[in-house]
Amino acid sequence: MLRVRDLSISIGTPADPIDIVSSVSFEIERGEILGLVGESGCGKSMTSLAVMGLLDSDGPWVRTGRVELSGFDVIKSQPYQRVEAGHGGIAMIFQEPMSSLNPVMKVGDQVEEAIAVHQSTSGARQTLTARELLEMVRIPDAAMQLGAYPHQLSGGMRQRIMIAIALACQPQVLIADEPTTALDVTVQAQILSLLRELCDTLGLSILFITHDLGVVAQLVDRVAVMYAGRIVETATVQRVFAHPAHPYTEALMSCLPDPSHSKQRLTTIPGQAAKPGQVRTGCAFAPRCRYAVETCVDQAPPHATLSDNHRALCHFPRGVIP
Repeated sequence: MLRVRDLSISIGTPADPIDIVSSVSFEIERGEILGLVGESGCGKSMTSLAVMGLLDSDGPWVRTGRVELSGFDVIKSQPYQRVEAGHGGIAMIFQEPMSSLNPVMKVGDQVEEAIAVHQSTSGARQTLTARELLEMVRIPDAAMQLGAYPHQLSGGMRQRIMIAIALACQPQVLIADEPTTALDVTVQAQILSLLRELCDTLGLSILFITHDLGVVAQLVDRVAVMYAGRIVETATVQRVFAHPAHPYTEALMSCLPDPSHSKQRLTTIPGQAAKPGQVRTGCAFAPRCRYAVETCVDQAPPHATLSDNHRALCHFPRGVIP
């Protein structure tokens, strides 16, 4: 459904570019949820903005790569061309719904605005479609809530409004950028259940961006682990949790708290993530990796294939040093 190939995003000048996302490639099948996982600053949200074609012309730019939706290259098109070509095929749910919704517009008007752009309806039919979308995302008393302002709704309700606006674009691919970060655990579970249901009933493909491994375990089908602007491991969610191949993935797993040992000191990953442009050769994770040897510092790691659909960007996958 969505194919990203060799995507590199740079800052600086064209003469001396500094990659903040480097050679990222992944694809999402129809009806599949891919989890893009990594710590803050690794390039997850920047990747999603590039996929949406939302990078500011005065900021980071796409240096190389293609983002294809049904053969349409998102990156090489202007905003109006994307709308004319039906680029409502990709929609996005942003991280904080309160800052994403217009505080002085009723939520019904904001949903109808998306409907007006991407669907050929108007008037009473447009309002009816907005109400149907609110009902689809399980908002009670949808007709009344159309007249509410964002500040009158809870965080979970606002996030559902954002999902409804995204669905108004009639997307084939939905990007969810940490949509449960600001929500309590109960509401988070409801939003995750809703996304899974939409994926199954509408055949949506979802790129779910998060740093929460608990959410990943509940929701996604496959996982792409990102570190310092690169995808370092890709596999099914079951395989990543049972057999992490990259030392960074293994380190992330070890940081999960164990509920059976309430007084146990939490494990941390030593050091700091590499800054953009800091790593010119070798593996970006090498300074923090307990398995690193001289080869890891001097040579760029290869893509190692461990099994079908399981790859790791590592000289010594599974942390095994010969």
